[in-house]
Amino acid sequence: MSSPPAAFSNEGDEQPQRRAPTSFHPSGAISSSVTSHLLRLRQLLSYYILSPYFNVTDYLLYVYMHAYMKERVQVVKEEVRKVVKGSSEVPEILDLVITLQRLGLDSYYETEINDLLCIVYNTDYNDKDLHLVSLRFYLLRKNGYDVSSDMFQHFKDKEGSFVADDVRSLLSLYNAAFLRTHGEKVLDEAIVFTTNRLRSELEHLKSPAADEVSLALNTPLFRRVRILEIRNYIPIYESATTRNESILEFAKLNFNLLQLIYCEELKSITGWWKELNVESNLSFIRDRIVEMHFWMIGACSEPHYSLSRIILTKMIAFITILDDIFDTYATTEESMMLAKAIYMCNETATVLLPKYMKDFYLYYLKTFDSFEEALCPNKSYRVCYLKELNISNSTNNTDCFILRGNYGNHFIYDILMTQSYFLFKRLVQEFSQEIKWRDDHYIPKTIEEHLELSRKTVGAFELACASFVGMGDLVAKETLDCLLTYPELLKSFTTCVRLSNDIASTKREQAGDHHHASTIQSYMLQHGATAHEACVGIKELIEDSWKDMMKEYLTPTDLQPKIVARTVIDFARTGDYMYKQVDSFTISHTIKDMIASLYMEPYNI
Repeated sequence: MSSPPAAFSNEGDEQPQRRAPTSFHPSGAISSSVTSHLLRLRQLLSYYILSPYFNVTDYLLYVYMHAYMKERVQVVKEEVRKVVKGSSEVPEILDLVITLQRLGLDSYYETEINDLLCIVYNTDYNDKDLHLVSLRFYLLRKNGYDVSSDMFQHFKDKEGSFVADDVRSLLSLYNAAFLRTHGEKVLDEAIVFTTNRLRSELEHLKSPAADEVSLALNTPLFRRVRILEIRNYIPIYESATTRNESILEFAKLNFNLLQLIYCEELKSITGWWKELNVESNLSFIRDRIVEMHFWMIGACSEPHYSLSRIILTKMIAFITILDDIFDTYATTEESMMLAKAIYMCNETATVLLPKYMKDFYLYYLKTFDSFEEALCPNKSYRVCYLKELNISNSTNNTDCFILRGNYGNHFIYDILMTQSYFLFKRLVQEFSQEIKWRDDHYIPKTIEEHLELSRKTVGAFELACASFVGMGDLVAKETLDCLLTYPELLKSFTTCVRLSNDIASTKREQAGDHHHASTIQSYMLQHGATAHEACVGIKELIEDSWKDMMKEYLTPTDLQPKIVARTVIDFARTGDYMYKQVDSFTISHTIKDMIASLYMEPYNI
């Protein structure tokens, strides 16, 4: 095997001697030697991602640590299972299940947790403890139980003001209130009350309480990206005097194993990205392949969604390239030619394109072919590609693609990939309409008119639909038909992402002279508002979108099961994170520390 390139060694120095892997500790506990190897993984993971070379000793250590952690995790998983099965009292259940969810361990005990949730739901719990009532409401709603918020009326005084003094109750009520739907005035009031109180208390708090409150004020618990919450919560849980050592060890091991999976994926994806040769052919685009993968990890972090994350990362890469071509670089004529080529979806369309687009277009076609190869090992299933797709209009005149024909569940992957072609065709048509807005200097007169187009061009709809590629038979054909008609769930989600994107990026984008009007400009025009007033109003619309998504989540149907709404909400969480303060996707140095911690900083055990 070749030696590493100079960029990964000290100039003039020989490569340091590697330590040989250490044997398992006979007691099953982790020895100090193993701990030192975990520390070594920091450099190892970074090197593994970035370098096409890999020292054989390092590789053996990598394999050894992976095998060791997988073996150890089976032991602690069963230890934690005993804790879960031994829980019977409501307060104990609430604390345990929420802890497991925050540490990312709940998926290992779905059956047991569902049984515990039934106990919590069926227990007539009218306790006067605001903290416990808030935890119960939060946990049940988060898991799809449509429980009433009227219980919080009991914690108001005669003047209608909330009565709560301790930080723990304030924080629990604050987090619970964000699982609100429309018309729940008591939860709207709770958010205002607890936000003000927690802000005033924060400067007087010490860790870990200060850490918890600070995190919550930045992002309420329900809206946090799952994998990032795991990363942030492990040290908080470790500092708690009430921690369970088996749960803590399991959480650390589980995160480290996930980290190894993510690094494997990123190495594959960066190799694919380098083959596109963006430095030479597309030097004007946002070169953000690591950030793209980071984003998709946030949307679906579970280990069994590895193939989905790889496909989604490549799809968001194409969406980003198309967005940058249409939005910032190509002439109007070049944009129209690219839109036509995407619609033709054939190598012969390269004759339409300028030189800098040709290689990208061919690579786009090649990549979609590779998706089919990965998802359809039985080539006889290709017959479904010959099935005709009827293109119709929905009730709001939005183009949508409805699947016709009697497909078995084994055709789901084929159907989804076929639909991805059509989703991209529709996306470039919508990009073309934005180009017309830009060239005509047109500002939509209402924000509703703007969103009819702009929530589709943000690319979130395509990613959400494509995410179901990795869910197999969990997503029926009828559900796909429903999703592709752009139901309220997806409208609310894409509206949320579009508005968050515009608030985060409008100043930077509008500073240029080559951009279409944003939703902020339409809001200003519609309401005679200042830019600041428009941002305040748009933030209220974002909150309305979250309420809409929560309503859809609490009222699942056969066509739109809970797993669909839960996945869409996961995507909404990533959008909220990426556009929280600034456009962190474009200005990516704002999230570099979190990216580094996710890929290159394993936990010490």
